[in-house]
Amino acid sequence: MSSVSQRVALNDGHFIPVLGFGTTVPHKVPKSELIKATKIAIDAGFRHFDSAYLYQIEEEVGQAIRSKIADGTVKREDIFYTSKLWSTFHRPELVRSCLEMSLKKAQLDYVDLYIIHFPMPLQPGDDFFPKDEHGNLLVDPVDLCDTWEAMEKCKDAGLAKSIGVSNFNRRQLEMILNKPGLKYKPVCNQVECHVYLNQSKLLDYCKSKDIALIAYCTLGSSRDAIWVDQKSPVLLDDPVLCAMAKKYKQTPALVALRYLLQRGIVVLARSFNEKRIKENMQVFEFQLTSEDMKVLDGLNRNLRYNPGDFFNGHPNHPFTDEY
Repeated sequence: MSSVSQRVALNDGHFIPVLGFGTTVPHKVPKSELIKATKIAIDAGFRHFDSAYLYQIEEEVGQAIRSKIADGTVKREDIFYTSKLWSTFHRPELVRSCLEMSLKKAQLDYVDLYIIHFPMPLQPGDDFFPKDEHGNLLVDPVDLCDTWEAMEKCKDAGLAKSIGVSNFNRRQLEMILNKPGLKYKPVCNQVECHVYLNQSKLLDYCKSKDIALIAYCTLGSSRDAIWVDQKSPVLLDDPVLCAMAKKYKQTPALVALRYLLQRGIVVLARSFNEKRIKENMQVFEFQLTSEDMKVLDGLNRNLRYNPGDFFNGHPNHPFTDEY
């Protein structure tokens, strides 16, 4: 079964494919590899592509998508494309300009989903992480609710079909949900989620509000030294996960992805390896028993591979709350 038929409804009536292809590129990988991998992913059945202004690869992803539209493999409406608002564009008057830059780079007329990348506004400018002369992060005192109103205008303008958030904790989600005059509630919250960080409380909360949870770092992470503590455990080497993979005659990666899908989570997986990209589509070909789901629940250790250290000191840092 391909991912094409595996979609879930968002709270605004649009549908999102439950398996998505992540497009961040580790520093050691040339961007040309991303073009190739994105085309392979489309041929393999992926229809959901997760990108962001921060990643600086939207030209390449857009190029790959457009080439697959041009050769008749897919139509634009078959593709679900996500981009994200970066923290230096949180001022309401800047929100649309960030989206328009992403659209221009990808050469697309609209995104299917536009999300606030982090709930932490930074001062506008050319630096992704602006700092003062002492190395302190330059925080911008923007109200997230004002940013959200500008996001709503992007949806009204047809530049984004759906709008959501990423890396928000419960308290920050509630700020948006309780905003006077709220026009559209977030369709999703995209967060780090895997067997070592199963996000069960945040997942229950999001389900109760009809907000989809989208998981990144689903297989642990690419262990890029810039973001990830090199001493952290390698998730795919976990003995319980490996034993379960043997039992189901699957890879540990497929078991890890299947675990999230069966919990009602939208899953992002990233690879530049043709064999693994195609293999990830096999996640729809088997099912874990409820007993094995409970065993995997037990692997949770609240471990973040991406703790957001580059935002340390920001008053809005989301990971200081329990969830």
